Amino acid sequence: MKGSEILSHVDHTLLKPTTTWAQIQELCEEAIQYHTASICIPACYVASVHKKYGDSINICTVIGFPLGYDSKAAKIKAAAQAVADGAKEVDMVINITAAKNGRFEKITEEIRAIKEAIGDNILKVIIETCYLDEKEKIQLCQCVTKAQADYIKTSTGFGTAGATHDDIKLFKENIGPEVKIKAAGGIRTIEDMKQYLNEGCDRIGASAAVNLLKGKLNEEV
Repeated sequence: MKGSEILSHVDHTLLKPTTTWAQIQELCEEAIQYHTASICIPACYVASVHKKYGDSINICTVIGFPLGYDSKAAKIKAAAQAVADGAKEVDMVINITAAKNGRFEKITEEIRAIKEAIGDNILKVIIETCYLDEKEKIQLCQCVTKAQADYIKTSTGFGTAGATHDDIKLFKENIGPEVKIKAAGGIRTIEDMKQYLNEGCDRIGASAAVNLLKGKLNEEV
C-alpha cells in the first residue's frame, strides 16, 4: 500500500479548541497538496474555508462534539447550517447518555433526523466506544444501520480512549452492508493506519497522517 493510497482515505483533522485560522489554512493547503479524503475542522471555520477554497477541498465538520448531549433540535440545526456553510460531510456524536439509559430508539431517531436534514451529504456517526460495553456497541451498530447513516465512527479523540482493532471487528459483524467504517482517535503510526484499512475501514481520522506520509507518497509503506 502506497502512502498516497492511505492518504486518500484520511480525514485530515484539526479540532483542538485553540485552533487558529492560520493553522486551518495550513491544514487546507496540505489536504489539497496530498489529496486527503477531506479536512475535518470546527464548524466555526467551515464558511471561511469554503469561501477561500471552494470546491477544491472536501470539508467535514463535527456536530454535538465532543460530548453528544445537545438536544436533537440543536444538532439538526447545526448540521443543516454546516451544510449551508459548505460542508459536504458531518461527523455527529450520538447522545451517549441515551445509550447508557438504553434508549436506542431515541438515538436512531436522532441520527435519521440529522441525515434527513443534510440530504445527500455524508453523515458519519461517532458512538464514542470508550464509554460503551459490547452490548451497547452492538445496539448502536443497529441504530446507525436503521437510520441509514453513511458511516459508523469509533471515537471523537477527546474521550478516554480511541479506536481499537477489536471494535472494528465488532462493527463489521454488526453493521448493515451499506454502512462504512471510520476509525479515529489515537491513530499515530503508518502501521496502524494500514491495519485499520486492511480490516475494512474506509476512512481514518488522524492529525498526524500527512506528516507521517508526505515523504512516502509513491513508496510501499
